[in-house]
Amino acid sequence: MTATPKIYDISPVISPALAVWPGDTPPEREVLLDMKAGANLTLSTLRATVHAGAHADAPSHYAAGAPSIEMRPLDLYLGPCQVVRVAARRGQALAPDALASTEITAPRVLLATGTFPDPTRFNEDFAACSAPLVEWLAARGVRLVGIDTPSIDLFPSKDLPSHQACLRHDMAILEGLVLDRVPEGIYELVALPLPLAGFDASPVRAILRG
Repeated sequence: MTATPKIYDISPVISPALAVWPGDTPPEREVLLDMKAGANLTLSTLRATVHAGAHADAPSHYAAGAPSIEMRPLDLYLGPCQVVRVAARRGQALAPDALASTEITAPRVLLATGTFPDPTRFNEDFAACSAPLVEWLAARGVRLVGIDTPSIDLFPSKDLPSHQACLRHDMAILEGLVLDRVPEGIYELVALPLPLAGFDASPVRAILRG
């Protein structure tokens, strides 16, 4: 009998308690109809940043005239994936030597840094990628890079060098993942963005199977 693959949910819960980038729009639910109040059904409206929780950045987020999220190929966000746990310091831009001892064998790589431990509390000193690390991953055939922090660039960054490196190599980006309980290894990633026309990102329900 074939064993059922284990599923790891690597998405934080979307609720008003979720921390978002300072100045961005936190999740809010407006209840339009409520069966508890006697309506025949419950109907809700969601207001939130498209960068809430686990999300996929579109190139239009960091490059004028670049493709928006509904234009991105879905196969970028679906398929073999490698989770790599790195020894990261707070506020560190990870260089290629952070992965020097790791053989990259999958076209999608998720970096577990442990530097953004609580999705409900925003800490600005999270670790991120460096542009040389993105270049290093691209040279090994990586098509998607993901991270367990709000951004693949450091919080103070304005020129976003890691995002720009992804743009040069047409690499997809996942941010805001929850990887603290996921062992290193090879998995199947499922993290499909919504086809939000013209938008610069989309929340995803990111899972790993393996």
